[in-house]
Amino acid sequence: MPTLLLVDGSSYLYRAFHALPDLRNARGEPTGAAYGVINMLRRLLGDYKADRLACVFDAKGKTFRDDLYPEYKSNRPPMPEDLRAQIDPIHACVRALGWPLLCVEGVEADDVIGTLAQQAAAGGYDVVISTGDKDMAQLVTPRVRLVNTMSNEVLDEAGVLAKFGVPPDRIVDYLALVGDAVDNVPGVEKCGPKTAVKWLTEYGSLDGVVENAQAIKGVVGDNLRRHLDFLSLGRQLVTIETACELPMKFDELTPRELDRSALVGLYERLEFKTWLREQRAALENGGAAPAVEEEAPAAEAEVVASAPGVHREGYETILSETLLEEWLALIDEVDITAFDTETDSLEPMRARVVGLSFCVADGRAAYLPLAHRYPDAPDQLPLDATLARLRPWLESDEHLKVGQNLKYDMHVLANHGIRLGGVAHDTMLQSFVLESDKGQDLDQLAKRHTGLTGTLSYTDVCGKGAAQIGFEEVDVQRATDYSAEDADVTLRVHEVLLPRLAREPQLTKLYAEIEMPVVQVLFEMERNGILVDRDRLIAQSDMLGRRMLEIEAEAHGLAKQPFNLNSPKQIQEILFEREKLPVLKKTPSGTPSTDEEVLQQLALDYPLPKLLLEYRQFAKLKSTYTDKLPKAINPQTGRVHTSFSQIGAVTGRLSSSEPNLQNIPVRTEEGRRIRTAFIAPAGSKIVSADYSQIELRIMAHLSGDERLLQAFAQGEDVHRATAGEVFSVHPLEVTSEQRRYAKTINFGLIYGMSAHGLARALDLERGAAQAYIDRYFARYPGVHRYMDETRMLAREKGYVETVFGRRLWLPDIRASQVGRRQAAERAAINAPMQGTAADIVKLAMRAVRDWLLQERLATRLLLQVHDELVLEVPEAELALVQEALPRLMAGVAELKVPLLAEVGVGMNWEEAH
Repeated sequence: MPTLLLVDGSSYLYRAFHALPDLRNARGEPTGAAYGVINMLRRLLGDYKADRLACVFDAKGKTFRDDLYPEYKSNRPPMPEDLRAQIDPIHACVRALGWPLLCVEGVEADDVIGTLAQQAAAGGYDVVISTGDKDMAQLVTPRVRLVNTMSNEVLDEAGVLAKFGVPPDRIVDYLALVGDAVDNVPGVEKCGPKTAVKWLTEYGSLDGVVENAQAIKGVVGDNLRRHLDFLSLGRQLVTIETACELPMKFDELTPRELDRSALVGLYERLEFKTWLREQRAALENGGAAPAVEEEAPAAEAEVVASAPGVHREGYETILSETLLEEWLALIDEVDITAFDTETDSLEPMRARVVGLSFCVADGRAAYLPLAHRYPDAPDQLPLDATLARLRPWLESDEHLKVGQNLKYDMHVLANHGIRLGGVAHDTMLQSFVLESDKGQDLDQLAKRHTGLTGTLSYTDVCGKGAAQIGFEEVDVQRATDYSAEDADVTLRVHEVLLPRLAREPQLTKLYAEIEMPVVQVLFEMERNGILVDRDRLIAQSDMLGRRMLEIEAEAHGLAKQPFNLNSPKQIQEILFEREKLPVLKKTPSGTPSTDEEVLQQLALDYPLPKLLLEYRQFAKLKSTYTDKLPKAINPQTGRVHTSFSQIGAVTGRLSSSEPNLQNIPVRTEEGRRIRTAFIAPAGSKIVSADYSQIELRIMAHLSGDERLLQAFAQGEDVHRATAGEVFSVHPLEVTSEQRRYAKTINFGLIYGMSAHGLARALDLERGAAQAYIDRYFARYPGVHRYMDETRMLAREKGYVETVFGRRLWLPDIRASQVGRRQAAERAAINAPMQGTAADIVKLAMRAVRDWLLQERLATRLLLQVHDELVLEVPEAELALVQEALPRLMAGVAELKVPLLAEVGVGMNWEEAH
């Protein structure tokens, strides 16, 4: 999706001013805030590619909140003079850096940002808001997320809930209760974050808290009742306005080119010497100025200054047989060649070659155009004959290649019947192994690891939006600049990252023995695809559609009038205005919420919300799966070919896309029915092999707890064993309810669940939940010790590791803000288990694939979903595969407890699972 990037400039000002030392130029003028703001803006644009952007500052003068409450912000001291003196140069730098700058009178920067965010989200954009202001959490939606540049914290809906204890649509209520000392908005005295979360969880919303104020005991209850008259005004004051009149719409906020001449003057005055050299070098070299600049780490600042861009003088366009022969001789001689393809599509199974690029040394690269079609395009070498000429080198395992995401290039060549051999290195995976918490696209790697700036992007050569052209329409010279540069940059990044990996033996092993071999396995799985019964999906879609119509008729009957079941506004009117159902919570704009959580609570007592929930469930299944999956079937193969990404999660777990086959719901009958459409061809069966309780087994290994190790070693039901320990009964006497409690505790604790969370999950008083946790740790002291030691090591190193040495970075582990630090501590405990499980599954995929090749079987590996492998097995090979899979999967790692894989067989995925 296109992205709108919004910066809370006023937040940046103060944070930079207070965070940095008292920097001054030779004239004694303060420069620290300016340095911090510029640095954060540069860094932000290195991490987020934005189609639209703006930096928003507070305007001078009063706002509508001052009229509502004259004491609003009255306790704030005046802006320090050293900060005030930097405002004008900061604004000038922001504009010179290409950022549209907004200051709107009568409202705050928050309101401008809220309005633009809502506009953009409604217009189909993803929105990233860079701020340190907690009030902004109320703006988070599936389309809007926050990023804190200083702490690297990113907050989506789940992140807001984890940090504050309430979801984004309750943040306003939360702030009204706790108050805001900075803005002089009184909250309820002695109502801190924990109390506010408790009340909102119990009563659903601020209105619910007010309605039940008489039931709240103690001093804080008395304080609440004294404060009731102010709460409505307090909520108004902390609510960000999202319908301001602005001088421009979000889609007018186009990034501008850098004004390098202006930046030179500003940096001279501010005496930012490294950045000044960078701008002067760019002007002297006459290179095209990019719309944005990315920040290099401080250690690389001098590299950036001395190497402002890629020099393309050494790039050649191969249009003759003579030059092709020269390049064939070059790539035949070198130890490794950087290789890239340009294509007519981004879909791996359908993309066809438009051209190829090669690089043999820094700055020595070539582009071989083969299928450019536009008026006056030069004569090019014939596609098929040239690929045939290149086939021996392309398929050679002795001629090593390095690329960026080479799995895609493997698909492209396979579409032409060519197997890419010699796949030795992938810069995307090298960087992911070294720093999984950072972006992995080539532009980011170039800037971060080589200091190269001014590289061409795809949109630079093809355009964007409705005006975008296919690569086959790009001018051949422009295509050479872009594609040869990609190969050149890839080789340079490889030359930096490979020595870095070599200094880390564990990471080298992870890269060489897990990540790189898995590329081939995933490539084959993606080519295999999985057979899908189109007619069954269409029938399911029809059935869901009929059931939705029936539910619609029932809902209209209950409401005694027709209404649109897809319209939150109409549902709101029916439920809360006509039916007078209780309002459990409100949206940030103050209207009654109709989200899923509200409907679930109302459905316990009222039939209409229950019908609405059922309708939404069926609508999601229909739109996301039964309608879309038939369209995803490849017409040539009759199969669905998902794409697997190795960099989709920092823990190393694989992710699936186009279509996503890892999130097909299995908790409802209708969801499970979708899996019945994934079938085996005649004469074969679907086989599912799933690791049993793998993360609990890894916890036993990591913690070394004797009781936990013993339970797994003896093949006990670990949940029953835990129930026996926690409830002090013999395992044979454990009830199903006690086992359920134990299962929740087992899985909850490894995900960092608190007593509050466990109480909610089990519908218990918090004290009872805490008692269960205390008893669990008393019985499993090794687990408690592991958690304490892991938190300590994480704070010391800044990361945790899997059993195989994968590093999982935790930027918030030393954060002063308690919520962020606790979230990082929970991640520190769980990430080694998730990451180790991901590594084990990848090893299993490799082991199974290698065994299938060794045995020369026709069985094919199709999917990997969480801890499960899905295969298509000819019936003649079924017994052999069923016997081998548990052994192969259990044998990929030696832990202190045995690994166990369970195998199921069926005509479709659901039967096998």
